[in-house]
Amino acid sequence: MIPPSPAARWHPDTTVAAIVVRDGRLLVVEERVGDALVLNQPAGHLEAGESLLQAVCRETLEETGWEIEPVAFVGAYQWAVPDDGREFLRMAFAARPLRHDPERRLDAPVERALWLSPQALAAEAARHRSPLVWRVVADWLAGQRFPLSAVQRL
Repeated sequence: MIPPSPAARWHPDTTVAAIVVRDGRLLVVEERVGDALVLNQPAGHLEAGESLLQAVCRETLEETGWEIEPVAFVGAYQWAVPDDGREFLRMAFAARPLRHDPERRLDAPVERALWLSPQALAAEAARHRSPLVWRVVADWLAGQRFPLSAVQRL
């Protein structure tokens, strides 16, 4: 069998996202994409050499100033951007907030972090960065949780 050419290989962007809840509200980020301010979970790309759990903690801290403790794996989500076909593989985790550093500078393009009720987030569907934002929350609201042991780094 002839291996596929390098051009034929598929390489989705691997990302992590955190569902962080405090007093019934979800931690979200408002970030600038082009001229629009969109809403997203604290989320970002997996970096070389880090585990998925390390990545979700790092991204949440960088984008919100919150240190978190992951408590469950919510799910893996695959999505292709309709305009350009770019594909994402998102690993979503439920986490609890530990500490906040209000002086921490947030990573661009994040403008601010805020806490929204699930209803308020749903009402802003037109501003969600992607369909992944609500799908992950909907699964979490439905009680979808897997043990962290379901995610391994060997």
